[in-house]
Amino acid sequence: MCLGVPGKITEFIDQPGLKMCKVDFGGVSRTVCIETLPEAKIGDYVIVHAGFALNLLSEDEAMLTLDTLRELALYDEEEILDGIDPQSE
Repeated sequence: MCLGVPGKITEFIDQPGLKMCKVDFGGVSRTVCIETLPEAKIGDYVIVHAGFALNLLSEDEAMLTLDTLRELALYDEEEILDGIDPQSE
């Protein structure tokens, strides 16, 4: 499954070639290619997949998506824990 994750642009990286930036994913910063979004600016939220920013989104959309991803992660964790039989250990 492919998953695009929202993050916030924190700075642009000055380098020849592709336009790159730093994106913050909840405290984890990664270098991302922003070439496909020339209108992007610092503070914008972007969807990132495989190191490429795919599109811009509002802060509300980004927060909603992040909340949904957190809920899914908690759901998966509960499903795994529910499947453990403490009697079998």
